[in-house]
Amino acid sequence: MTTQVGATDRTTVRRFPEKAVKDLSAVNAILDAGLVAHISCVVDGQPFIMPVGYARDGDRVLFHGSTASRLFKNLAASQPCCFTVTLIDGMVLARSAFESSMHYRCVIALGSCEVLEGEEKENALIRITDHLLPGRTDEARKSAPKESKATLVLALSLDEVSCKVSEGDPDDVPSDLTDPIYSNIWAGYVPITEAFGEPVADAMTTEKGIPAPAYIADWKR
Repeated sequence: MTTQVGATDRTTVRRFPEKAVKDLSAVNAILDAGLVAHISCVVDGQPFIMPVGYARDGDRVLFHGSTASRLFKNLAASQPCCFTVTLIDGMVLARSAFESSMHYRCVIALGSCEVLEGEEKENALIRITDHLLPGRTDEARKSAPKESKATLVLALSLDEVSCKVSEGDPDDVPSDLTDPIYSNIWAGYVPITEAFGEPVADAMTTEKGIPAPAYIADWKR
């Protein structure tokens, strides 16, 4: 894996290049913090995009989908694709609507996927579950052969990656800072935070009086 994020022509950040991040550890931190990615490719001339749960595994990302999915069939056939994770951290209120924006962290990976089989496939499914639901694989039923057969597990190398982070105060037009009206309105940013709520048991769990597993209390966003 390259240690230079955004090192290729396709991953060079051209729009607001000052927001480009070249630190590989920052890329990994964003991928590790996210839960949902969007994967896209072209199927019969039509672009498609799909949200997927995923996990980072060293220098690659892992995700899965149905063997009946058109998009996943094309990804399994090494169709070029784009994998994106975006985290929204806040809303930025500038003194003009045009300059108002968001705080965000975004990673984009380009390449072609590899199909995982056998033990590597099963280990990848466990890793994805451990990322999305830490602690669950220790007690939940493993995939049955029929379930596994209906699932495609793909890996995408993080060889070609770009990263962009937007943070800080609004970037106002200088004239707005001296305007007698707009210089006197509130400006700044409103952070957005995510949090897990209290677990809600289903009917059978409630009837049996089964307590929520302790590992859920450790889940943090």
